[in-house]
Amino acid sequence: MINANILKAFGLDPATCEAKKFGSGHINNTFLLTSANGERYILQRINTYVFREPDVIARNQRLAADYLAKHHPDYLFITPIATVDGEELHREGEEYWRMIPFIPGSTSVDQADTPKQAYEAAKQFGKMARFLHGIDLREFRASIPNFHNLTLRYSAFQESIRHAKEDRKAFAAELTEAFLRHSDIAVTFESLKTDPQFTDRLMHHDTKINNVLLDKDTFEGICVCDLDTLMPGKIISDLGDMMRTYLSPVSEEERDFSQIAVRDEYFEALMRGYLSEVGGTLTETEKAHLFYAGKFMIYMQGIRFLTDYLNGDVYYPVKYPEHNYDRAKNQLTLLQRLIEKEPALQQVIDACLRQPA
Repeated sequence: MINANILKAFGLDPATCEAKKFGSGHINNTFLLTSANGERYILQRINTYVFREPDVIARNQRLAADYLAKHHPDYLFITPIATVDGEELHREGEEYWRMIPFIPGSTSVDQADTPKQAYEAAKQFGKMARFLHGIDLREFRASIPNFHNLTLRYSAFQESIRHAKEDRKAFAAELTEAFLRHSDIAVTFESLKTDPQFTDRLMHHDTKINNVLLDKDTFEGICVCDLDTLMPGKIISDLGDMMRTYLSPVSEEERDFSQIAVRDEYFEALMRGYLSEVGGTLTETEKAHLFYAGKFMIYMQGIRFLTDYLNGDVYYPVKYPEHNYDRAKNQLTLLQRLIEKEPALQQVIDACLRQPA
């Protein structure tokens, strides 16, 4: 049941407005609202444990919306609906709420079931990156500081190894050593992050396929959604997260590691979709590290899972004692599958870069 004051804050009548739980997201509480006249909206309570400063989210989105309205006025960029007091967020006690338009005719999927879906989603993320290329980043702040800072994540991983309880350290010894053998991925990030040719951009940072709205009939891309993590970052964040979550037929929860694979046709589809939009804006350094994006993101997520296992499962919710261990092993397997195919997949990237935008 939603507090009536929240609905009133957005100009809705609680007596005639219907609210239903909506979507598959795990961070914010999301509801589909239907007003008396049939208009629909998305209402969300922002998770302030994850997003400690909701006003930063609102400000980042407003800055991006204003830039896009000026430079790309026809682009569909979902922005919050103001309260009756003209605010983009409503505070109710310690809770922060926002309302955004519901896009009619749209749907979302939780996993890429066809190469076309991967292509359409990647194309939408690429289009947003292209349209936001050149925006002044100085006024933007991180909604989650150090979210994709592999240097920090690797340091936390090393710390967890030093302080883990002996039983967990012993159980995970082989997996820990396997991740340490890939530490060159963290070393590469350390050198890249200060390279002036590895430019900062306004990135989405959470490019799972369910953060793109698709046409419910044709599955063609409509727009990007869920913009909470829109903040300055590197191209490898968005591209890497797509590679991590689109390429395998199974998710990070899969315990039958034999099912983990890198599907070539999905790799080609997402690269073609993404680079057809953003490719013309890339520096030579960025182009040289497009394949690295997948290694970067998969490795970072893998060591985050293993770090949490070694620390006693203090961050990610678990359903059984080895849950985070299995998630980490899943990601290591995906990383190995990706690296095995590097020569062939790099040829795909090269071909996509040669295509005219």
